[in-house]
Amino acid sequence: MESEEATATAAASGGTVVTALPKKRGRKPKSKEDSQSGGKMKESGKKTKKEEEEQSVDEKYSKWKGLVPILYDWLANHNLVWPSLSCRWGPQLDQATYKNRQRLYLSEQTDGTVPNTLVIANCEVVKPRVAAAEHISQFNEEARSPFVKKFKTIIHPGEVNRIRELPQNSKIIATHTDSPDVLIWDVDTQPNRHAVLGAANSRPDLILTGHQDNAEFALAMCPTEPFVLSGGKDKLVVLWSIQDHITTVGTDSKSSGSILKQTGDKSESPSVGPRGVYQGHDDTVEDVAFSPTSAQEFCSVGDDSCLILWDARTGTSPVTKVEKAHDADVHCVDWNPHDDNLILTGSADNTVRLYDRRKLTSNGVGTPIYKFEGHKAAVLCVQWSPDKASCFGSSAEDGLLNIWDYDRVSKKSDRAAKNPAGLFFQHAGHRDKVVDFHWNAEDPWTIVSVSDDCETTGGGGTLQIWRMSDLIYRPEEEVVTELEKFKSHVMTCASKP
Repeated sequence: MESEEATATAAASGGTVVTALPKKRGRKPKSKEDSQSGGKMKESGKKTKKEEEEQSVDEKYSKWKGLVPILYDWLANHNLVWPSLSCRWGPQLDQATYKNRQRLYLSEQTDGTVPNTLVIANCEVVKPRVAAAEHISQFNEEARSPFVKKFKTIIHPGEVNRIRELPQNSKIIATHTDSPDVLIWDVDTQPNRHAVLGAANSRPDLILTGHQDNAEFALAMCPTEPFVLSGGKDKLVVLWSIQDHITTVGTDSKSSGSILKQTGDKSESPSVGPRGVYQGHDDTVEDVAFSPTSAQEFCSVGDDSCLILWDARTGTSPVTKVEKAHDADVHCVDWNPHDDNLILTGSADNTVRLYDRRKLTSNGVGTPIYKFEGHKAAVLCVQWSPDKASCFGSSAEDGLLNIWDYDRVSKKSDRAAKNPAGLFFQHAGHRDKVVDFHWNAEDPWTIVSVSDDCETTGGGGTLQIWRMSDLIYRPEEEVVTELEKFKSHVMTCASKP
């Protein structure tokens, strides 16, 4: 049984930020109507609806910040000059007594006055039960965190919409931009660049071709083989193998030197054609995911509200097509790494749905095991926890990053009845849409999340690295035993003269 009191406190702490996100999940210029109406309202001395929403955002944020020492074991807040649409953990570099150093991949989505960039940062991750409570809550929202330091800058050809690392060696990453191609980078051998207006783009180590239209978001790298999967506006799912372009040292994440094989022509990036092209969607493919156990099996979701399962061994047609998997566009999907029967999807209908691939449909319509309802705006990202098979996270346009436990759905107590079933933690530290997050496989229960704050704060974006208190997710029996020991210690100390 889990700690229900901690659950109720944590889930009730999150605020709600309601913002609108355009189809393109990036910056949104202010409309003329908004500007004109804002001017008129200011002249009359009345607050606009936008100003009232911003005030509500600030109030809820202040409430959350006051609870940080109670709810979190560690938190680092890093102000970004430019929004980042993606954030991913890279390899762990070294370990020390109180903290570990690890790579972090980000991007800078600029306004054109300087180039768009792919950023490789070094991050100091404080170990559990090290940070003092009074320190983690004392941060300046406008400052950069001393725990995050830029290590290398790559000038990217266009905006970086999505970053994914190769599980076999996270020094190799793939990026999506507003083009049909997938770009592959060996971040160790790429030269560090100075991002100034007019600077030439960095040269990708490999270019994957095969899409017929822009492929902006749907991107995955296989956990078992060096395969890459992508989806795009052409309604296609495209599969590549980069096996032939990786050297024998490429499987060792601690190796130095070039991981991707060098070609004779240094002026142009080598390109790779697809291993397979899969047709079955009727609209833009928004996200893709590999099976955790087979490089030949994968799934995809899209703006046609469908979830499709594929098997490369049986051809290029869908194995199973789930019509009406959601009531709106499906933005994201993730396959459970602990149980290959479970698939998560997130949608513009504000819900997260859990599917079992052994029983996906009933009468041709999607039949999820459970529908998780805890967001008040479109869900943008879902990901299973690497630390517990039944736990996962979801982030949305409402500014919240919710942490769920499917095992708690049937165990919901009366005390937590006001909270959505399965929800046991809400991270409410972002004041605008949370566009991406990533669990840290090297540091249990540690998450990096990023928001595009240009609408609410006028800034670029906010990067946060955080870990909830272990009193929230540990079994209740363990927590009670620890607290009883602490109570006994306090009483002993209080009785002394």
